[in-house]
Amino acid sequence: MLGASISKNSLLLGLFALVTAGILALTNVNTRDRIAEAERQAAEKALYELVLAERVDNDLLSDTLPTPPSMLAALGLDTPEAIHRARKDGQVIAVIVPAVAPDGYSGDIRIIVGVNRDGSVAGVRALSHKETPGLGDKVDTAKSDWVYGFNGKSLNDPSVQQWAVKKDGGVFDQFTGATITPRAVTAQVKRVLQQVDAQRALLFELPAEAGEKHGGQ
Repeated sequence: MLGASISKNSLLLGLFALVTAGILALTNVNTRDRIAEAERQAAEKALYELVLAERVDNDLLSDTLPTPPSMLAALGLDTPEAIHRARKDGQVIAVIVPAVAPDGYSGDIRIIVGVNRDGSVAGVRALSHKETPGLGDKVDTAKSDWVYGFNGKSLNDPSVQQWAVKKDGGVFDQFTGATITPRAVTAQVKRVLQQVDAQRALLFELPAEAGEKHGGQ
């Protein structure tokens, strides 16, 4: 009797464990899919904030190329990440470049920078950081409009020497009580512009078949 009871209990425990594992696996799959979809939507939203949907006729999220190895160090990246390309009528009109400012007050500041074909900034967004709330977190558009100050700027306007915060003799505002964060972001945006300019042929000049494939022909 005792042996039969133990066997029965063991079987029940085994079935319970199997069912529980199945439920956890299903929950994990569903949760993973929801998280992936939420991340995709967030990424898409950020891209189309930099290059408005009415400017393009391709899918910004899927039209990408890996970061050229020669750009990695300057962009603060350890491994290649996706550079997104915006096209209109088969021509690349802007690229959106990932970068990391490694010298924020509390560590890395991950950003994306949209660069128009003419070399001007289409927009800048901070994707993640650990900057001090109420001070360095003003890189977030939800906290302030500071990053909008880069819009339309280029390596010629202002001059390269003036690509700095005002405290360092540049033209960009710093935050009240916080200089390190805006200094780091400003320097990294400048480096992105320099790298895009150096790799212009690769990023903007595409083979004819590539333009036909992704454009609105």
